[in-house]
Amino acid sequence: MKSESMSESVEPLSAKLEWIEPAPATPELRVAKDLADEPVGCRLSEIAPGQSVVIVSVDADAPQGRRLQDLGFLPGTAVRVVRRAPLGDPIQFELRGCNLCLRKSEADGIRVLVE
Repeated sequence: MKSESMSESVEPLSAKLEWIEPAPATPELRVAKDLADEPVGCRLSEIAPGQSVVIVSVDADAPQGRRLQDLGFLPGTAVRVVRRAPLGDPIQFELRGCNLCLRKSEADGIRVLVE
């Protein structure tokens, strides 16, 4: 008898909540949620010349990760891929008003979202 009254009190509440739709996730919220589970976005080395992206994360565990952060590759920073060398390595990037070149292996450690 007691369990029947509990299920009756829960059902009307769930019926009221069915109409509520979740708010669309902003890129910042989506990034924070996805970072907890698995890597989000794609690697900076996979972006085509001329495209602009926003950095999501930098692999600071890699030996050069801290140095990349010191150079300005920080989460939230806008980056534009300027061009690639004929063999694909190095890649020239523009960020914070500077042009920097990275090896493909270094750019692999940076996750980005396409704008």
